[in-house]
Amino acid sequence: MFERLLSYFSKDLAMDLGTANTLIYLRGRGVVLNEPSVVAINQDTHQVIAVGQEARNIIGRHSQRVVTIRPLKDGVIADFEVTAVMIKYFLSKVLKRRQFVRPRLVVAVPTGITSVEKRAVIEAAEQAGARHIHLVEEPMAAAIGTGLPVDQPFGNMIVDIGGGTTEVAVISMFAVAYSESVRVAGDEANEAILRYMQRERQMIISEVLAENIKMKIGTAAPLDQPETLEVTGKEILTGIPRTFTVTDEEIREAIKEPVYAIVEAVKRALEKTPPDLAADIHDKGFWLAGGGALLRGLDRLLSQYTTLKVNIAEDPLTAVARGAGTVIEHLDFHRSVFIN
Repeated sequence: MFERLLSYFSKDLAMDLGTANTLIYLRGRGVVLNEPSVVAINQDTHQVIAVGQEARNIIGRHSQRVVTIRPLKDGVIADFEVTAVMIKYFLSKVLKRRQFVRPRLVVAVPTGITSVEKRAVIEAAEQAGARHIHLVEEPMAAAIGTGLPVDQPFGNMIVDIGGGTTEVAVISMFAVAYSESVRVAGDEANEAILRYMQRERQMIISEVLAENIKMKIGTAAPLDQPETLEVTGKEILTGIPRTFTVTDEEIREAIKEPVYAIVEAVKRALEKTPPDLAADIHDKGFWLAGGGALLRGLDRLLSQYTTLKVNIAEDPLTAVARGAGTVIEHLDFHRSVFIN
């Protein structure tokens, strides 16, 4: 009764604590924050210079005394102290002023997170000022955010492709019947483009530029009309900046390995799914969520290899955050999806 009374006065939140981006959902308002999971710190004074988009804007453009840190790696906390600082900054940005009642918080975390990693997430959120922290698996949140009937005795398959991990899960009656987390996703594709440019073009480009290339002309399957993009990098031999043109075919070749790792993860999930649930998936197909779902042609490629219908969630970038938000909006109904 007392907890129910407190909920009227608290601004409860849900968070998609991602390797690449952190999204926050405010109860009653929807997704109110979407910023890069990056912190810039002065190495001499240990002072935080910038967080989020401001920190991302100075990557590669700062002095040697300033270091930009991505405190999450492969979807989990790699640097506890910096993560706590980042979460506290984002929460304060959303809540604006100190709350009379500390908020409840639902955090989406990768499938297969260890007990040590769970504890790190909870402690970081507690330090940031949350009252009760509940953890929910990312694919479950993505399925809820996509609008799948996860409470029904029906097989729902979701493929959530984030920055650090790809989560494949089959869900029925609020439970994960099968799940797999592979540490291949958007970041791996960016690194593959960096390596390709060094190997094939003898050019050095930044990680930010590699991501921009992927977003603009990256494809998983051939396009009807070839595309090109002019980019500027630095020659390995001379160190001189030079503008050159890359094609969608080159980028497709560059990211082939991580893309096919995702395809193999999906095929494994289908092989290991119980027959009755597999029949449901055959009838309805499966869904893509997360930023990686925006890679053009990925749905066609997956459909080609699985012979199933592949659907893309509406606004796949925010699917996990919206799903975690739905959980915080209807906490009692979704209580069985918590993993802590």
